[in-house]
Amino acid sequence: MADISPNELDTLWDDFHRVVNMTSQELSVWLLTDSAAEDGAEPDHLGTEKGRHVLRILQKRRTDLTDDDVRVMRNVVDTITAERREDLEPTAGQENWRHRLMRLGHDPLKPAS
Repeated sequence: MADISPNELDTLWDDFHRVVNMTSQELSVWLLTDSAAEDGAEPDHLGTEKGRHVLRILQKRRTDLTDDDVRVMRNVVDTITAERREDLEPTAGQENWRHRLMRLGHDPLKPAS
C-alpha cells in the first residue's frame, strides 16, 4: 500500500475496529435482513456495496488489506465518527439513521465492548 505508513495503518485498523462494533456474522445477517424487502435480491448483491466491502474487511487480516480497503476503512471511520462523535455510547435515534449506520457495521444501540 503506497500511501500509508505501517504506523498509520495500525491506527486506522484500530479505529476501524473501534467504530465497526458489529461482528462479521452480525453484519452479514443485517445485510441479508436489510435486503429482504428487495424483490429478487441475489446473495452476492445483498446490502450496499460499501456494507459488503466492510464485511470483506472484517474477514481479512491486516496484512491482506488492499489500497481500496484502506480507502473504505478511512471513509467508514470518518462517517461513523461524524455521526456518533468519539464517545460511541449506546444511543437511540431514528430508525433510518440506525439502519444507515448498521449498513457500515456500526449499531448505535450496541454497548461498547
